[in-house]
Amino acid sequence: MPNDQLRILLQRMPKAELHIHIEGSLEPELIFELAQRNGVKLAHESVDSLRKAYAFDNLQSFLDIYYAGASVLLKERDFYDMTMAYLRRAAQDNVRHAEIFFDPQTHMARGVPFQTVVDGIWRACQDGPISATLIMCFLRHLSEDDALATLEEALPYRDKIIGVGLDSSEVGHPPEKFTRVFERCRQLGLHLVAHAGEEGPPAYIETALDLLNVERIDHGVRCLEDPLLTARLAREQIALTVCPLSNIKLRVFGDMGEHNLLALLDAGLAATVNSDDPAYFGGYMNANFLAAFDALPLTAAHAHQLARNSFTASFLEPEAKRAFIDELDACFANDKV
Repeated sequence: MPNDQLRILLQRMPKAELHIHIEGSLEPELIFELAQRNGVKLAHESVDSLRKAYAFDNLQSFLDIYYAGASVLLKERDFYDMTMAYLRRAAQDNVRHAEIFFDPQTHMARGVPFQTVVDGIWRACQDGPISATLIMCFLRHLSEDDALATLEEALPYRDKIIGVGLDSSEVGHPPEKFTRVFERCRQLGLHLVAHAGEEGPPAYIETALDLLNVERIDHGVRCLEDPLLTARLAREQIALTVCPLSNIKLRVFGDMGEHNLLALLDAGLAATVNSDDPAYFGGYMNANFLAAFDALPLTAAHAHQLARNSFTASFLEPEAKRAFIDELDACFANDKV
């Protein structure tokens, strides 16, 4: 367990969040507020009963309640309020930059126009207290044709989106299912990321790299099962956006003491710490750092590396990266642990 000084440093150090699903930041209190505002009938009668439903056996059982929660998001103001709530909460954890995932297909399937979704989230990013950009994710349990149609919907708003990702149910939906749409996005100059190697096998990481040409792997914790893949990730410094509390909640690891975050760092991998779906998984950025450092023999040097990795792996311009890293270095120089 880290000493008090290290715990304070973990909370104070500047950091970037590279794996946050904005719909997964929707707290039960805001779900009920938006449901009342929009006249949406919820399956749960109170905030407490909804919180008690946040018990998941696997990724799919989580996704079922996640999509139900998203049903209250109908108007641009709803997406704005959800995003602003996250940005303010992230700022409390000294997150200085966030690259936010959003799932337009979840909302378009309910009749919510793409413009309503992206304008609400993007406007909050302009008004919020931290730097923030948007990554549009395709739902992998849907078809590639659906993803291609979503991309066409997004083209008029290209200036509001820096990249695309791939999320939702991993098992049974390998990355190669989306080769065409990712190639189109690459041609458009969008950054490319994909969830792989969480519940799915290490082979999904390899195909995400080779067939989708992604620049970062979201999760990726199962890479250590394949030594050749691990060596490649280390050699090429492909960042992994690791989400410790999410991994425990979804039973990827039995408990935090079993988590392989330290092993990933020891293998020379560019691991980062992120919150994934913090309203559902029990913690925003600092809670994820503290939980991992409480359970694993991680040090101040590891904290510095994880935070530095988050800025290095971001899609910020080089000058902005350098400024944040300088701020991080100054934080550690002033706090000898």
